[in-house]
Amino acid sequence: METLKDKGVVVTGAGGGIGAALARRFAAEGARVVVNDLDGAKAEAVAADVGGIAVPGDASAIAERAAEALGGTVDVYCANAGLGSGGTEAAPEEVWAAAWDVNVMAHVRAAHALLPGWLERGSGRFVSTVSAAGLLTMIGAAPYSVTKHGAYAFAEWLSLTYRHRGLKVHAICPQGVRTDMLAATGSAGDLVLTPTAIEPEDVATALFAGMADDRFLILPHPEVAAFYEARAVTPDKWLAGMNHIQRKWEATEK
Repeated sequence: METLKDKGVVVTGAGGGIGAALARRFAAEGARVVVNDLDGAKAEAVAADVGGIAVPGDASAIAERAAEALGGTVDVYCANAGLGSGGTEAAPEEVWAAAWDVNVMAHVRAAHALLPGWLERGSGRFVSTVSAAGLLTMIGAAPYSVTKHGAYAFAEWLSLTYRHRGLKVHAICPQGVRTDMLAATGSAGDLVLTPTAIEPEDVATALFAGMADDRFLILPHPEVAAFYEARAVTPDKWLAGMNHIQRKWEATEK
């Protein structure tokens, strides 16, 4: 992988969790890092910690301001901010709309803003924090699962469309990671995600290994590959297994 020294890197949702771990890792590699978070105080704290630049605000509309903070050039954009929206098909429409805006459209808007410069230079790197829910699904979280499928689909589309023009795309798909988002998943997360949860720093390590190999799909939990294969090859068997987990979860809720 090319050196990251003095490269311009943007990490959204970097006030904690995976985003903060990514910001620290990029900074340790010598990159100039923009730390974005909706919580301005958290963005400032992480930026101070890594010697970066805090650009607080909604990740759905941050790319151009982040580029300005880096002097006009973004080499790596990490679309990491996300909403872990739970609920079923009956979740309020505003919950679905917010999940769609942050988990998908924020990525689309960033790509729209940055691609002209990347294609002109013939280089650029887009990192999408998707989640294994984007490859598989997650019980009790329809808005999250559906929009993370969308985030994965968009990352995939970017890669197949622009890879011959120098764009490198990576989709990070971990299962449980010990963050505030995992804590907010409640009993569903306790059942499915907590037993194999990893640290945010493990996700950063997996990303850097994947970037070194120019791999699109980054699996911090390697076992997800087998689950993904089963979903594709034997979907009914896989759905039956997931339904078993759903019923087990429902039993704990009674």
